[in-house]
Amino acid sequence: MIDYIKSAFQNLNRKRIRTALTIFGIAIGVGSVIIIGNISQCGTNALSSELDGLGLSGLSISSSTDAGNISLNENDLNIVKKCDQVEQAAPIMVENTDVSTRKLNLKALVWGIDTKASQIISINLLYGRQFNNADINAHANVCLVDETFSKSAYDRSNIIGKNVSIMCGGAQESFKVIGIIKTGSGLLQNIIGDYIPTFIYVPYTTVQTAVGRNDFDQIAVKIKTGANVDNIGQTIIDNLNRNNGTVDAFVSNNLAKQKDSLTNMLGIITLILSAVGAISLLVASLSIMTVMLVSVNERTREIGIKKAIGAKRSSIMLEFMFEAVLISLIGCLFGIVAGYLISYAGAAYFGVALSVRTDIMLLAVGFSILSGTVFGVYPSYKASKLKPVDALRQE
Repeated sequence: MIDYIKSAFQNLNRKRIRTALTIFGIAIGVGSVIIIGNISQCGTNALSSELDGLGLSGLSISSSTDAGNISLNENDLNIVKKCDQVEQAAPIMVENTDVSTRKLNLKALVWGIDTKASQIISINLLYGRQFNNADINAHANVCLVDETFSKSAYDRSNIIGKNVSIMCGGAQESFKVIGIIKTGSGLLQNIIGDYIPTFIYVPYTTVQTAVGRNDFDQIAVKIKTGANVDNIGQTIIDNLNRNNGTVDAFVSNNLAKQKDSLTNMLGIITLILSAVGAISLLVASLSIMTVMLVSVNERTREIGIKKAIGAKRSSIMLEFMFEAVLISLIGCLFGIVAGYLISYAGAAYFGVALSVRTDIMLLAVGFSILSGTVFGVYPSYKASKLKPVDALRQE
């Protein structure tokens, strides 16, 4: 076997450029499949963490777009809290607005919340404090900002006590930062920061005062563990309609299902991209057969001489098979190294932890070696079938 390996290296070394290009093609195929698998897994994990951080679990109750002047109020909030299997409920106000500091101007999603919201929406406090009843009752101009915003605005994480200017209700108002939070993994902000740059939390009563309203945009609901979310949602809607004397005036959204839908969509995209990578790997493997056929034609006279001095068909066939497999192995090695280096760089760029898909790597390597072997069979068989007399006639 060692002799076959040495011979394979020597023969491949004869045509270095051709061999290198074939190996490069295999490496691209293997590397692309590994990159797609790893980065997509990173995306899935980070997106799930991010959506959890945004509170995409439980229910969101809102008024229907066809409900006219019907909106959610304090009475509706109390009705929701009294429903069986409801662990906690909190009012939510949402404003897409402008935020600025001395050195920064950007779009922000301002969430108006109360003291109970942190039990529903995952708010991981890094510095400072969360809202208290005094903030809610006083309609205070205080806010929680995330770490990404802090670093962008002041080049550091802790900016407790600093003032942030927020366009609220058509007027620019100054808000004091009382807490710094870390939301999810920051993936959404890193990837689509121009569209959802940062999240800022203020007392919901402050938003109500600024926009001149006393109702809510939504009610966030945390359901007790083990309860059927869809059934509880329907019960809440029925109770609200009954109390308001309406029909189909309110909507219940199962946020966990929305998160699952987004995750499944990402899985489908990953599958499609992996298929593209697999096709590129298949095309690269086909190039092995082309290269080996060219090699057989170029070495016809050499094969004839070997057979004339007693070389067996099996030894000729194995010689070419080893060359095909060796190209696949070297291409796989370079593809694995390149794939993981690029995966690591991509994960670091987007600020997420690298998730290694060993199964994808093994599948890509196995497919490459198998296809390289299969596509090396025909050229090897063709070489072994050459008759010495016919081969020696070739110039």
